[in-house]
This record gives sequence, C-alpha cells and structure tokens, in this order.
Amino acid sequence: MILTLTTNPSIDRTVDLDGPLARGAVQRAVRATQEAGGKGVNVSRALAASDLRTLAVLPGDDDDPVLAGLRSVDVPFRNVPIGVGLRINTTITEPDGTTTKVNEPGPELSAAQLDELLAVVVAESEGADWLVLAGSLPPGTPPTFYTYVTAAVREAHGAASPLIAIDSSGEPLIESAAGAPDLLKPNAEELAELTGIGAADELEEDHDLAASACAVLISAGVGAVLATLGPRGALLVTNSGAWHGLHSPVTARSTVGAGDSALAGYLLAHSAGELPENCLRQAVAHGSAAAALPGSTVPSLDQTTPEAVTVTALRITLPVIAHAGPAMGLTAQEEPR
Repeated sequence: MILTLTTNPSIDRTVDLDGPLARGAVQRAVRATQEAGGKGVNVSRALAASDLRTLAVLPGDDDDPVLAGLRSVDVPFRNVPIGVGLRINTTITEPDGTTTKVNEPGPELSAAQLDELLAVVVAESEGADWLVLAGSLPPGTPPTFYTYVTAAVREAHGAASPLIAIDSSGEPLIESAAGAPDLLKPNAEELAELTGIGAADELEEDHDLAASACAVLISAGVGAVLATLGPRGALLVTNSGAWHGLHSPVTARSTVGAGDSALAGYLLAHSAGELPENCLRQAVAHGSAAAALPGSTVPSLDQTTPEAVTVTALRITLPVIAHAGPAMGLTAQEEPR
C-alpha cells in the first residue's frame, strides 16, 4: 500500500482556450473541467487508476469539493476537518500545450490540525510500502514539516517504516532533502536550487551535468533521485547507477500533473519489483501519457507506452561532500566513480 500526504490540496480547475491567451482581453473557453488535486492527491489518483492500493491523507471537511472529487473516482482517503474550504487552482491551456497556472495559497492550518495530520500519517504508515510527502505547505506551516513527519514515522516504525518519497519545492524541499528521504523527485529548476549546480535549462540540456547534480544529493544521504526534465525526459540516479529516459515525441495537451504521474509510474514499477531502469521507464511513460491528456487527468497503466521510452545508462562521478554550501548546505568535489 502507498500512503500519500497532501497538506495543501486543491480543486484543480482547467480552462481550455481555442487560441493563444490574450492578456487584458475577454476570451471564451472551449471547455472547463475540475478535479481533486494537489501533488499527493494526484499520485493517489494515478495509483488507484492502475488498481494499486493507496490511501490519501489530507486536510478538509467532509463536504469539501476536494473530498467529493476523491469519492467520485473511488480514491480512499482520510481527512482532518479544518472548518474552512480548500483552495482552487486554475490552469489555462492553449492549443499548442502552453500552460499557465494560478495557484491560491490555501488555508492556514493550526498547530493542532498539523499535529492531527501527523498522527494520522504515523498510524496509517504501519504496513505501508511507501509514504509520499508531496506538494506545497499551507501558509504558516514550518518548512521543516516534511522532515518532522519523516522522523516521526521512522521513530514510530523503525525498520518496518515505509520508504519515503518527497516531491515539493522551495524551502520545504531543501529541508526535506537534508532528512535523507529514500526518493526525491525534483524538476530541473528544483535540482539547480537544491545543489547550486547549473540552471534549469542547462540541466535539461546537459544530462551528464544533471546526473552529477543528482549524485551530490545521493552522497548527502538521499536514497535515489528521480529528476524530471520536461519534454527532455527524466533521470534516475541511485548508489548503483544513473540512467536517462526519453519517450518518443507526444503532442502535449496539458502538463498539469505530469510530474505527479511520473512519480506514480515509478512507484507502480517499484512496487512490482522492477529494476531501477524499468522504474525510470515507467515514470517517463506515465509523465508523457499525462502530458498528452487534457487538464489534470492522470493516466492508468494501460494508457502508457513504456515500450516507447529509450533508457540510456550514464557515466557519472560520485561527489565527495566537502563542506556546507548555499543550497541544501552542499558543495562537492568530484571523485571518479
């Protein structure tokens, strides 16, 4: 079973235009859809769509539209009531796949509500294979919250603790990386921010440089790094190797949730006992399938084409951490691996 925690869930509303977005003008949409969202929620939706057992933990009242959305697609969940409505995130998509997102901040959670979420996660983690901590944190939540959850789960369950995957951004991601998760899923921009190596466009273009940046995180104690590179595929770096995966070209309709679907694809393959390179293959297949679907629709396993993904082994150097630096406290000296 795979448990997900989404502390700042949302209704993801997608508005499709029949032409380019015109700022300051009035435009009519060709369609509008909405689904329960938030990174962890999206992962659970994708896992449930492929019949892998999952449970989504999130704040929200019983009658909140986000929870209604989960019920409508048969995603099991446990919620902590908070007395206010959850946020609405709006995505505008253009015919060429250009995506513009406007995300609301979400409601602030009290210390007692955060403690209740933590208690639910610790209890439900018993017997779970993976715990996914994903998405932004609500306003006012300490950026160390995911690190605190990780430590609490490991303290409660010891050697029987689930593997922990983290997909966030900004300070929460930096703090979480220092907590030695089993899997970290940054995009290129987040990878650059974490390590201080390169810029997003450089890492998307130069896979050896991106793999070396991932290796810095591995040397700092992260178990594996799944770095998504947009249309240029994804990287997987572990202690045993590094691989790049690229899907044959697809026509992108919406990139919303593509990274979340990539993480779900990795978890599906890992749960099936696949080798690391095949976990990457399924991650890329899931992410590409999501990009080809409208709105924040997540693909099921039978909608993906892993056979269209080319996986290439990369030769990297294993960094030796020298001293604290400006990003997640890391700088590196390279040593041949």
